Amino acid sequence: MTEEMIKEILDRLMTGELSEYYVTNDQFMEFRQVLVKRKDFKHFRGIGQRGGDVLYQYLKEPRS
Repeated sequence: MTEEMIKEILDRLMTGELSEYYVTNDQFMEFRQVLVKRKDFKHFRGIGQRGGDVLYQYLKEPRS
């Protein structure tokens, strides 16, 4: 997964085109590296799944 693909996925979550995105354990670190650089980082919620996978959602209000 490239950085550009990850940015596109995050943008689609932000616009509501995607309601959620499932990231597997082996993709997590590269996905997170791109995510934490975003200005709207606090709007993303990651819900841990069994086996280390994460389900990401975009929130209208930033988490605290």
